[in-house]
Amino acid sequence: MTEKSLGSFSLVLHSHLPWVLGHGVWPHGTSWVNEAAAETYLPLLMELYKLVDDGYHPKLTIGLTPVLCEMLKSHSFTDGFLGYLDEKIGAALHDYDDFTENKYEEGRIRLTKWWEEFYESMKEIFVHRFNRDIVGAFKKLQDDNLVDIITCGATHGYAPLLSKDTSIDAQFKTAVDNYKKHFGRAPTGVWLPECAYRPGYRWKNPISGEESDRPGIEYFLAKNGLKYFFVDTALLLGGKSQGVYAARFPLLKELWKQFASQYEEIPVSFEKSPYEPYLVSTQSAEAPVAFFTRDEKTGIVVWSGEHGYPGCAEYLDFHKKHYPGGLRYWKVTGAKIDLGKKMLYWPDDIPGKLDENAGHYVNLIKDILREHNSKFGNHGIVVAPYDCELFGHWWFEGNWWLARVLRWLEDDPEVELTHTRNFVEQNPPNKVVQIIEGSWGQGSSHWVWLNEWTTWTWEKIYECEGKSEEIIARYKNNGDKSMLKILKQMARELLLLQSSDWQFLISTWSARDYAENRMALHYENFNRLYEMASKYGSGQNVDEGEWHFLGILESNDGIFMDLDLEPFAKK
Repeated sequence: MTEKSLGSFSLVLHSHLPWVLGHGVWPHGTSWVNEAAAETYLPLLMELYKLVDDGYHPKLTIGLTPVLCEMLKSHSFTDGFLGYLDEKIGAALHDYDDFTENKYEEGRIRLTKWWEEFYESMKEIFVHRFNRDIVGAFKKLQDDNLVDIITCGATHGYAPLLSKDTSIDAQFKTAVDNYKKHFGRAPTGVWLPECAYRPGYRWKNPISGEESDRPGIEYFLAKNGLKYFFVDTALLLGGKSQGVYAARFPLLKELWKQFASQYEEIPVSFEKSPYEPYLVSTQSAEAPVAFFTRDEKTGIVVWSGEHGYPGCAEYLDFHKKHYPGGLRYWKVTGAKIDLGKKMLYWPDDIPGKLDENAGHYVNLIKDILREHNSKFGNHGIVVAPYDCELFGHWWFEGNWWLARVLRWLEDDPEVELTHTRNFVEQNPPNKVVQIIEGSWGQGSSHWVWLNEWTTWTWEKIYECEGKSEEIIARYKNNGDKSMLKILKQMARELLLLQSSDWQFLISTWSARDYAENRMALHYENFNRLYEMASKYGSGQNVDEGEWHFLGILESNDGIFMDLDLEPFAKK
């Protein structure tokens, strides 16, 4: 960091999708991965590699969840993705013929060629520049110390609400093992699924009411060698007031009362700032664990569809699509304008608007750092986390905007562009603070994941957690390869059942039927395997059909093939 520097900035992109391969195609299923790869991951990589080719060092932190890595490395994805790109190219060609024949306006006909060129370029870089290996393309950027790749819970399990410590340990142990497989090293940072954290206290199961002393989430991070994570602003600064949101649902209110009755804030001799990392206060972690705090000011200008950059009139509208093919030809036009009144998208308008938005963002970062320096007298770091799929997928031009921000910040003499691993290694935190329970969901609470629509999902998860840790502890060391195959697939089904995506999709009504069906399916699969293991373990005959069923599951849900059963077992 130079003497002129105001401080540092780190962009953090959280990339995640649930396991969907073999579980539907469209509108819910494999199409999610294909869309994200074509519109987010490949365009982001293309912009990052362009920056490198131009002599820049695009330092940022990017999370690739284990379940996403497993999908992107699967032959099922790599083979099917080329077919998806060909379909989109074909749709653009079809629209060109259709629009020309029916004498559509010239601008709309031009857009069909624009889309054709876009998908052709994605196919070109996927096959020839990145050798069909999106994960490997990110790995190279990390190997060159340009990006820091962080991990996450194995299947994005919502850690604070999991009822067994074995489940939390298994989510992070599986994640670390999988990271080593894909990236050839151990991870240092982790994205807590949904930024959801729970400190250690005597926890009360929201379904059964059973109480038990439990360590904080940081214990499991430290146990698995993870050095830092991220929290929402309210978890650092919000205090007990965040419990107000819990009033929306009785079980959540009881859970919050249990926490609040034991929470006693330890006074500190300094004012806490979201612009510096801290060590989390704990009595049970095996090693100190640091955390960064999300900046709210840089968040709203990107996240908000109404007040943020993606809502600008010139940008491509996400919702209005032309069928068949699903290509988009219209711009946002206005935040509350009816779809029928959307105006034609005009690519020539985009560079100027991107320059305007990127310039505003860079100046906002500098203003935040100046304010921090004035108040605290030291250099801070602005940490700006976003869901990666926002860029390119939801906000089509987002990756072009990101490239401008990274380029301009590297050129700026007052701001140090960095990633979080470099920052925490060069500026080891030495202040210890407490953080409260919560997430980056509505009200900084658990409500999106625990409410009147999702209670039944936790009943299923808690039942399977209890069964899993008992039977795995009983048979994991018996040396029988057939038993181990059953137990490992059972553990995979438990991990898939625990995915926080299902509750999110149910609560937001975005794909409720699909999420409910997936919960029911993995619950059924788990219990059928549990019965199979119980029979086999007690020497009873297992029907041939059950072994065939196991083979089908290993094919459809063959995730984390090198799964370690040890963390799943009751101690």
